[in-house]
Amino acid sequence: MKGNEIESAPARMALQRNLALSLLATAILVTSCAPPKPERISEWDVSDESNLEPLDHGSWQDILDTYVDPDPRGVNVLDYAALAASSDDTAKLAGYVRYLEGTDPREYRRAEQMAYWINFYNARTVKMVLDSYPVDTIREIHQGDAPMTGPWKDVCANIAGRDLTLDQIEHDILRPIWRDKRIHYAVNCAAYSCPQLMDTAFTAANTESLLEAGARAYVNSSRGVDVVDDEFVVLSSIYKWYPEDFGDTEESVIDHLTQYAEGDLAAILKGFEGTIDYDYDWKLNRPQQ
Repeated sequence: MKGNEIESAPARMALQRNLALSLLATAILVTSCAPPKPERISEWDVSDESNLEPLDHGSWQDILDTYVDPDPRGVNVLDYAALAASSDDTAKLAGYVRYLEGTDPREYRRAEQMAYWINFYNARTVKMVLDSYPVDTIREIHQGDAPMTGPWKDVCANIAGRDLTLDQIEHDILRPIWRDKRIHYAVNCAAYSCPQLMDTAFTAANTESLLEAGARAYVNSSRGVDVVDDEFVVLSSIYKWYPEDFGDTEESVIDHLTQYAEGDLAAILKGFEGTIDYDYDWKLNRPQQ
């Protein structure tokens, strides 16, 4: 009996090691998918409301006009392969990102700032994908050894002398300063299940209308709310990851969705008491082959 135990010890050790590695991988995955709580960076909560000068987002609009189109499901996708093949347009995108990095948004009025940060987040994300293209998902892009963690915690910009990550732009600047849940429908993480990349650059003049349009488009798409039947809906994981932005309960999430839902969806969601599940498709938001 002891001989069998001795012979099986290496197998037991291998099993324990594999289990430990599996648990570690699961912990890494959970940690990477858990977004940080918003913590306002006070130095960015400054504006000059007397400055009515607009920022120039024309180069970004050119990129959107050329490479963003709806797919057969009506989801805006970006043709990364075509953009990567155009040296002129990749240079234009890089120049636009440099232009925004060279601008101190605190010198502009608040409405101009919001458009600035949304456009910067989206343009910098597209450039990040291009710099590593081809990839199947943005989660393949990361610094360090942890697999599939994505680039959100990597320093990707220096604005007014401050190093910033995508997470800081979204969670420490946009969300806590503006306190507008519709920001989730504006910033795009290059994933198919993300609220789609708008084909219009944000400006001080159009931000409100684009936020409303983005919310309505997402809620009424199967990526936002997928109705399995009258008693079962699958929501975007965004509503699970950011509960504090949507009222902290599933009931408040349903109330939010009902504000934007149309037609049959509105009828199903009104007073919904069925089962809710969550899902998210991380594949790249590019035209599918």
